[in-house]
Amino acid sequence: MTHDAPSASAPALPSPVPRPSRPAGGPLPPSAGRLLGIDLARGLAVFGMYAAHVGPEPTVGGPVGFLAELARGRSSALFALLAGFSLVLITGRPRPHTGRAGRQAMGRIVLRALILIVAGYALTALDTDVDVILAFYGLIFLIVLPLYRLRARTLALLAAASALLMPVALYAIQRAIYGGNWADAFIAADPLARAGGTDGLLELLFTGEYPALTWTPFMIAGMAVARLDLTQARTRARLALTGGGLAVLGYGGSWLALHLVPGALTTVAAATDGGGAASAWWSDSVGYLSDDTPAEWLLVGAPHSQTTFSVLGNTGVALLVVAGCVTAAARLPRLTRLLRPVAAVGMIALTAYVAHILAIHVVGMEEEPGPALVALLAFVGAAMLLATVWTRYFRRGPLEYLLYRATRITRHIR
Repeated sequence: MTHDAPSASAPALPSPVPRPSRPAGGPLPPSAGRLLGIDLARGLAVFGMYAAHVGPEPTVGGPVGFLAELARGRSSALFALLAGFSLVLITGRPRPHTGRAGRQAMGRIVLRALILIVAGYALTALDTDVDVILAFYGLIFLIVLPLYRLRARTLALLAAASALLMPVALYAIQRAIYGGNWADAFIAADPLARAGGTDGLLELLFTGEYPALTWTPFMIAGMAVARLDLTQARTRARLALTGGGLAVLGYGGSWLALHLVPGALTTVAAATDGGGAASAWWSDSVGYLSDDTPAEWLLVGAPHSQTTFSVLGNTGVALLVVAGCVTAAARLPRLTRLLRPVAAVGMIALTAYVAHILAIHVVGMEEEPGPALVALLAFVGAAMLLATVWTRYFRRGPLEYLLYRATRITRHIR
């Protein structure tokens, strides 16, 4: 089963930053009003998700295999972080909206979240091999919305605390779910489970591929980043240093723990079906857990392991990507112009995500190294071409526009 997905206004969702008006009789000018570096990061996250879903397997080895492995799990974490950034853009950046404007912004987020949940279940019903992330993102939007007025420092502390505590809480809750019989009764009483044909809230919160309990820290971290003044070189440098430090702490800390704790590697290998315990500190090749999960699993740093080490490492990579993209947009105008097709994909990330799920449903997914690489290049090339043309003439992507129209009702909130 493959992983990774986007945004909602972020799973990387549509970025609601104002754009310049269209000249009379002509196309839209370059998106100077947007945060180009953030759009660029979203575009890279989209391509990482494409790589995870239609690209070669990491087992092909070499540079291609390494890049394929790098995309696994880390792309979805980047999407989640950018989702938090988008939430702050909607609710007010650099200062949060208050009064009527604040209530309307909160209403927009609630409606977007509910639409994402519905869209997520609809895409899941297509029965592709992709673990659709939209419903999880929608629920996390609702969870973190009350935090939108907090300052960057407070949000950063909350992100750190949740990264430390939530994975342990999730482990304990999962053991209770798998070890008892109360979960069936909970699911039977959950209207979301009955409507969606899934485990409903239990899956979204605890047992799914992207449980809200351990993906909330990414979104809170993105909210903290959105509160920063990214036009300042010093701020971007600190962001990059923080990202690098978290990546080392997460993946390096997992490596040390797995090698220093007696029997940890052996226990992890025995508990999984992948047998890749030696790379469990950073790679999904470790496989997946059985219901009888040992406590040593909390030492793993693999992207989808839902542990503290994985949250720290993935957050660090996401911050590095954001810092690099924002710095490139600010300091390297020639490179940025070359990468505008990538940023264009980031501007319509929700459309690009849904479109690739629909394409997979129609044509299927390849796993052979040759055809898979060709498929990945085709997906990336088509996305850049269509996004570049579309964003030249339209303010929003097709699905972004529908989402915008659906949430305009909130303007009546008093």
